[in-house]
Amino acid sequence: MKNREEIAQALAASGYIADGELATAISLMQLLRRPLLLEGEAGVGKTEVAKALAAAHATALIRLQCYEGLDQSSALYEWNYQRQLLAIQAHRGSDADAIEDQIFSEKYLLERPLLAAIRRDKPPVLLIDEIDRADDEFEAFLLELLSDFQVSIPELGTIKATTIPHVVLTSNGTRELSDALRRRCLYHYVDYPDVDREARIIMARIDGASASLSLQIARMVEGIRKEELRKVPGVAETLDWAAALVGLDVRDLHDAPETVHETLMCLLKTYEDKSRVTREVSERLLGKVA
Repeated sequence: MKNREEIAQALAASGYIADGELATAISLMQLLRRPLLLEGEAGVGKTEVAKALAAAHATALIRLQCYEGLDQSSALYEWNYQRQLLAIQAHRGSDADAIEDQIFSEKYLLERPLLAAIRRDKPPVLLIDEIDRADDEFEAFLLELLSDFQVSIPELGTIKATTIPHVVLTSNGTRELSDALRRRCLYHYVDYPDVDREARIIMARIDGASASLSLQIARMVEGIRKEELRKVPGVAETLDWAAALVGLDVRDLHDAPETVHETLMCLLKTYEDKSRVTREVSERLLGKVA
């Protein structure tokens, strides 16, 4: 996969309908061997990009889910302390240096996502999900790793990357990322899909969703997103709603306005939003759907 057309086709075959800008970003990511930072609202499909990329390359997806308080040991490696203690007890009375050499060997090393990603024979896709949830210290450590693709383990020495993984970072924008990280990465903002692309996504992912129904659903969701909601429905919610409607044998939204309103629970995930999108509101939005 080199040009944007090939990349778009490969992602589509994996169930992800990419726009031209995203396909170009992935093309440059592969050409320059640089990490790709995907930023956007929760639910727009950033994580799905990494999953589809792994499927397109027929390679492993290694995911590091970031959270507040994430440290190097949780992301890089740990020692299997229980096995080490058992080994110490089993060799009690033996030479201390020999025991130390044994328990700090590969056999007792637990790979975490970052170490696993650089030790694969075939380059995996490394997804560093929601990097904005981690703190500044972890971001700085990550920057160093992404620069050299090698890590130092005091007991084993420096471990250099066997292969360079395809690195995708995602951010929901809850914290401003450092300029250093942004400079290191290529950047693409992932927005909610337009009506036509969301309809194509529905058809690609939901069996039995016709072109006309998919377009109606996409237009209805577009209208709902323009309402003043606390949690705007993402693409995953759209797919849930489409699957529900297809499962209930709805072929045209106008033929089932009651079902349309009752199944909006697939899209609306807070009490305030459900209260705001009343029956009258759903009928008004449905009236704008061709």
